Amino acid sequence: MEKYTNIVYKEVREPASDCTGVPVMLTDETMQERYDSVLRRMKEDHFDTLVVYADLEHGNNFEYLTGFLPRFEEALLVLNQGGTHYMMMGNENLNKVPSARIQAEAIHAPYFSLPNQPMGNSESLTELLKQAGIAPGKRIGLVGWKYFTSSLEDNAKLFDAPSYVVDAIREIAGETGDVVNATHLFIGNKGVRRTNNVNEIEHYEFGASLASDCMLRTMNLLDEGVCETALGESLNALGQKNSVVTIAAAGKRFVKANIYPTENKVKTGDTISLTIGYKGGLSSRVGYAAQDASQLPEGARDYVDAVVKPYYGAVVEWLEQVHCGMTGGQLYQRIDEVLPKAEYHWSLCPGHLTADEEWMSSPVYAGSEEVLESGMLFQIDIIPSVKGYAGTSAESTVALADEALRQEIQKHAPELWKRMMQRRSYLENELNIRLNPDILPMCSTVAYLRPLLFNKAWAMSAK
Repeated sequence: MEKYTNIVYKEVREPASDCTGVPVMLTDETMQERYDSVLRRMKEDHFDTLVVYADLEHGNNFEYLTGFLPRFEEALLVLNQGGTHYMMMGNENLNKVPSARIQAEAIHAPYFSLPNQPMGNSESLTELLKQAGIAPGKRIGLVGWKYFTSSLEDNAKLFDAPSYVVDAIREIAGETGDVVNATHLFIGNKGVRRTNNVNEIEHYEFGASLASDCMLRTMNLLDEGVCETALGESLNALGQKNSVVTIAAAGKRFVKANIYPTENKVKTGDTISLTIGYKGGLSSRVGYAAQDASQLPEGARDYVDAVVKPYYGAVVEWLEQVHCGMTGGQLYQRIDEVLPKAEYHWSLCPGHLTADEEWMSSPVYAGSEEVLESGMLFQIDIIPSVKGYAGTSAESTVALADEALRQEIQKHAPELWKRMMQRRSYLENELNIRLNPDILPMCSTVAYLRPLLFNKAWAMSAK
């Protein structure tokens, strides 16, 4: 690609750490807006009842309405069109119902409790589900944590909730009812969770910027002899729940299937992988533990030219060209043109949505006609894989915002707006990236990439 000549590796001033350290809570108005949006989508899709399943790892659609995840248990939120809503909870989460951000009646369902805890109930799960309003002959939507897009299956009949829950709901619905996967109402095309208001953007910016600051701190800590565990500790902060497993790996990964940081020490020439994620965003960096090309493995000393510059050119293209109103298919095609998939072997997609979970869903895929909308939060997630070289990554979080949303942020969240403008200024004046006006950086290290991680003064830049 000719544009690679416009990418340089040079001395660059590092960005400022700028997380406020203060979490932003979701307002009652935002929670009401979420509730109203879900009920509207229920009505549009003609659902009588919506059953939202949750466990700790797969509870973000449940959390979207209730405000919390069910710690170490399972749970159901049952929404009835025009009726009372219910929260079916196990032994140790039943007491959370009065604090939930949605009005719902509690139903004690010991089936959702931990193994060998008291099961002193006298009613079956089917009977408890009937108490929650699930009835024969109704159209019932079951929401797990993902919807399916297979070309081989009936995706509406694939469920990711436990079979004992699915079987009981189907039994109640009977032959005259219809039970379908309804997760698309939350995260599919036009799903209610795909866009965010100003309060939600503030809420998620805390986690995105915290991950970014932790990444910058850890890159500055990285040196010969530092343990992976020390890097992992540096990546974590403020007691916040991680959205992914923390990665702090030097050299060969997955030794004896281990995925966690160990006492392994960083050595010159090692490949380095660092990843930390919180609600609202993830930061990831991949490169070599080296000061200059002479310290790279033989055969990989052209790493910056062969892998990093093409990748960084695609990141620059992303930031300069992506805007509200383009389709996911147009974005996918554009990245394939500047960083050909056949040559650089990226296998997923060059961008996905993020929120409470690191990967919520993505409108970006080949041929996608899904529109990129104002209020979406994106991870710039392009993962090249070139044989003989380490990977490279500068994954970070940005928001898409049209002029109306930008004015709202400026008016209602002036401190957030100030941070975003300072980040844009850094990208434009220090890294020479001409950001599209619709791009608002959610953290200070967007596009900040040190491929040779011992050299803390140099990073990638556009000319």
